[in-house]
Amino acid sequence: MGKMIVAILFGLVIIAGGAASSVAHHAGGVEIGDLDTGSVVGQAFKELPVDAEIQAIEIGNMKAWYPPTTIVDFKGRTGGNPVVLKVTNTTSVEHGFFMTADAAFEAPSVLKIKLVLKPGETKYIGIPTSDLFYATTGSTFVYNCHLHPGHVGGKFVALGR
Repeated sequence: MGKMIVAILFGLVIIAGGAASSVAHHAGGVEIGDLDTGSVVGQAFKELPVDAEIQAIEIGNMKAWYPPTTIVDFKGRTGGNPVVLKVTNTTSVEHGFFMTADAAFEAPSVLKIKLVLKPGETKYIGIPTSDLFYATTGSTFVYNCHLHPGHVGGKFVALGR
């Protein structure tokens, strides 16, 4: 009887552990908005620091997302606050912003962000840290313009915890 109780308790621990990791893997969800109306995991964008700024720019005839590499270092970061990206279109035409995991590291439930920015428009993107670290192996994401495949994109790198 004692072995059966131990086996049942062990089984419950395994099931609970699997459920907890499943919740962590699918936790959060990206939120997109402006500074006044946007929030992620219940925290308003204006209450959170902007971790990185990405801009659509024109250099001569070339259109690109700048900077070409965006790095956010999570070492020493406290509180588990979500990542906030400020994305601005500084050009005179609409641009798309699409960010997802590098295809080599993509999981089935990988983070995908897709939006269209009008000329001069700024949007804030809030990403729970769980979505950055549990959906990929390498924590490397690529961003580009999904409206114009010829435009130059970039990479977003989340340095480990």
